[in-house]
Amino acid sequence: MPAFALRSVREYLVKWRCGLPGPVPARTLPNVKRVLLTGMSGTGKSSVIRELDARGYKAVDTDDGWCERQPDGRQMWREDAIRALLTTEDAEVLFVAGCEENQAKFHPQFDHIVLLSAPLETLVERLASRNTNSYGKAPEELRRFLDDVDTVEPRLRQVASHEVRTTMPLNDVVTAILRLVEA
Repeated sequence: MPAFALRSVREYLVKWRCGLPGPVPARTLPNVKRVLLTGMSGTGKSSVIRELDARGYKAVDTDDGWCERQPDGRQMWREDAIRALLTTEDAEVLFVAGCEENQAKFHPQFDHIVLLSAPLETLVERLASRNTNSYGKAPEELRRFLDDVDTVEPRLRQVASHEVRTTMPLNDVVTAILRLVEA
């Protein structure tokens, strides 16, 4: 896990516990454009976040210290940490990547929700070949993933303001996202 992610979570939690307000109504903090990059496992959320960070954007992968594992093996966003992150105004644009059940609570706080997608065959191949995350390699996880593609992805598509297919080169994916959100 990158040191930045752990340091950032702690930093945001400390600030939040020291008096930052609770949930913020939609778009009451106009100085920061907030962009949620969401999509199924294997769509490239982490790769996009790393590239945005390399280009100098504030970019947070919620898989890196921003989630808690649930008894059933799924993850949920650490709501206190996400709340603090979204109330911090220290960049013109904040990119947050993740796909957890409780993210819907925060949808109103994002200016853009970008769904990253790819054909099912591509996603399964990426899950099998990636070495940065083991999710989807175990048979029961792969079954859960396939079920989620059928049930979760359509819901994400309904709430997304944009959709970007991640079958093109990473540079092109990131460029398309930046154009869509006018960053």
